[in-house]
Amino acid sequence: MAASGADIIDIGGESTRPGAQPVTQEEELARVLPVVRGLRREVAVPISIDTYKSNIARAALDDGADIINDISALRFDPAMVSLVATEQVPLVLMHMQGTPRTMQVEPHYDDVTREVRDFLAGQMYEAMDAGVAPEAIILDPGIGFGKTIEHNLQLLRGLPVLAALGQPLLVGVSRKAFIGKILGQEPADRLEGSLAAAVAADLSGANIVRVHDVAETCKAVRVADAIRFGLRQ
Repeated sequence: MAASGADIIDIGGESTRPGAQPVTQEEELARVLPVVRGLRREVAVPISIDTYKSNIARAALDDGADIINDISALRFDPAMVSLVATEQVPLVLMHMQGTPRTMQVEPHYDDVTREVRDFLAGQMYEAMDAGVAPEAIILDPGIGFGKTIEHNLQLLRGLPVLAALGQPLLVGVSRKAFIGKILGQEPADRLEGSLAAAVAADLSGANIVRVHDVAETCKAVRVADAIRFGLRQ
C-alpha cells in the first residue's frame, strides 16, 4: 500500500460492518499490535489505529501508531479523549447512528447533512474543551454507518457543508454497500464505482479518502486534484 502511494495506513482489529459483533480487547490487541509493530519497522508513512477503545489505542501508540481513528467519535470510551489530549496525536471523529450491530436497522434523519454536521461540530468542540488541539482533529461523515443509500448520496453532495467546519475531512466510500446497490455488484467488483465516489468526494472537499485499491485511487485522485487545484510542478 505504501509503495502504491498510500499516505496513511489504517489498521483495525474489529469489524465495523453492519451487524458486526464486538471482540474482546485481548483479541483485538492480538490482531493489531503485531501488524503495527511490523509496519513501523517497514514503512515511514503514518499508521492509524482504528479503534474506539482507549486501551487498544494506547498500546498501538506505544508500538508505533501515529493517529487514532475513533468510529464512535469519543462516545464509547470516556477515557479516549484524555488519551488523545495527553498524547497530542491526530484524531478522526466519525459519525455513526447507533452501533455497528444496530446502525442499519431503519436509520432515519430529517436532514442528514445538517444532523451529521451538528454532531461532528459538537464532538469536535467537546474534544477541544478536553484539551485536544484543533489542528489535530479530522472529521468523517461515516458513509455507510447508519445511513441508507440516499443518506450516503446526500452526504457526498453535502460535503462542502461539512468542510465549512474548517477541519480536514476523511471520507470512506471504497467498496461500500451503496455502490453495490447502485451497480448491482459484489464488493470485489466495485472498483469503478469506488473510484467514481472517491473522485466525487475529492472534488467536493475531502482531504483524505480511505480506500482498498490504492494505486488505482491515487491515479484517479491525481486527476481530480488537477481539476480542483490546477497542475502542480
